[in-house]
Amino acid sequence: MLRDNCAGYSASHYFPDVDSGTTHLGYRCENLEALTFDNHAFDLVITQDVFEHLINPQQAFSEISRVLKPGGAHVFTIPWFGFPESRQRARREADGSMTHLLPAEYHGNPIDRKGSLVITDWGQDLFQVISSSSGMHTEVIQPNNRRLGIFGEGLNVFISRKP
Repeated sequence: MLRDNCAGYSASHYFPDVDSGTTHLGYRCENLEALTFDNHAFDLVITQDVFEHLINPQQAFSEISRVLKPGGAHVFTIPWFGFPESRQRARREADGSMTHLLPAEYHGNPIDRKGSLVITDWGQDLFQVISSSSGMHTEVIQPNNRRLGIFGEGLNVFISRKP
């Protein structure tokens, strides 16, 4: 629907072995931590269940703010937990290796059968992380509409707006 109805629509996916900004398997390869788009390129950026897998999510929020036009929005979903502070599950060392701080957890990934390693379990401090790294204000919407088949735990949609 977005591709057919939104002028300037661009779909992307991150492929670790592909140069950013190039097309692979029908998608533009983009690393959210180092986007190749110009400043103020978009009115809207949508990400779905990605930010728990990023090594430097603060940089990604900053990059999204950079490519948004003033007044633009980032609409996203992530697993969001009730604990006060987010917790880091893994970190990348200087030599590129991963150190697991908690038992490794992987989520499904449409382009990698091994899945995607969860780096961060997001807590209530998510809003402060976004604000301090990007200047954006974030709200959460918790849709619940049985008539439309939208119900259950963990259905959170976040909207960050660039001033």
